Amino acid sequence: MTAFSSALRAPSGAHLRASTIHFPVEAGQVLDRCRALVRPALQEAVERTHPWVGEMAAYSFGWCEVGGAPTAASGGKGVRQALAVLGAEAAGAPAPAAVPGAVAVELVHAFSLLHDDIMDGDEARRRRPTVWKAYGTGPAVLAGDALFALAVETLAAAPEGPRAVRLLSVALQDLVRGQADDLLFTTRPWTGPERVRPDEYRTMAEHKTGALLGCAAAVGALLGGASPATVDALDRAGRHLGIAFQVVDDLLGIWGDPAVTGKPVHGDLRERKKTYPLLAALDTPAAGRITALLESAGDPGEVAALIEEAGGRSAALTEARRHVAAVEAALTDVPLQAGPAEELRSLLDFLVRRDL
Repeated sequence: MTAFSSALRAPSGAHLRASTIHFPVEAGQVLDRCRALVRPALQEAVERTHPWVGEMAAYSFGWCEVGGAPTAASGGKGVRQALAVLGAEAAGAPAPAAVPGAVAVELVHAFSLLHDDIMDGDEARRRRPTVWKAYGTGPAVLAGDALFALAVETLAAAPEGPRAVRLLSVALQDLVRGQADDLLFTTRPWTGPERVRPDEYRTMAEHKTGALLGCAAAVGALLGGASPATVDALDRAGRHLGIAFQVVDDLLGIWGDPAVTGKPVHGDLRERKKTYPLLAALDTPAAGRITALLESAGDPGEVAALIEEAGGRSAALTEARRHVAAVEAALTDVPLQAGPAEELRSLLDFLVRRDL
């Protein structure tokens, strides 16, 4: 069993411990290298927009405070831009070939977060007020729209621009589908014929999370001159990764160690989120007891215990492992440069063992 595929071995104890999701040093180095490569072009793109809109974008990336004063707040780890860079390098191209694609996917990711925070009513992200909370809802919508426009403009001007924009367009359509399904899931009942099924959740996760991860690696490979088979394989790997990523996030949201995840114990249950472990448990005879507790705002710890007893936790781990294996299969289906491929695996390993 490789380090990557062993990342999802069933943990012992009541929580997923810090030792279970230890980060490989190599992944941090890869992320640092790719951020350093991409940031100048990302800043240049943001500077092309209206100064006020550019300030909101810079705030979202952690480059400034409200009002424009420079700062060094967390702007995220830059996973998608790193996937684009590694996609190009794995195809045998120098890293700079991927920069337009890396900038585009990072802009799209930032755009999606700005709008997601508004839709979800989230007031904080990365320990700072969200853009809509800091600047207002209308301005935040405008900033998101500007980032989306910049992404398309940046990618269209790159070599292979039309093909790259088509890849991004497909991912964006899927992202919208996934977000729409996620919002609609909240209105559906816990049980009965209209309940959310695990396979529907799987499709939502692929669209909402996996589509842009796959697009990032695929666009990098495309700009690096990769064959269509390699581009498709990296897109497929990213989509499976997105599902594994989301399912692991669900596990951490119920059983994660708050000291590692930064989330409260059983936080997802308190928020009544329809996560994969819960949906799997609701497909068992325990559904009635679980639903009664959820509807009466019962003890989240008792709900978590029932989910585990009903097999929801083990079902989620099995689901995540299945998609990790699919990622590995996609990466071995096509010839990739050995060094970048290993860095890519290190980054993917990080994503399924992270505390994001």
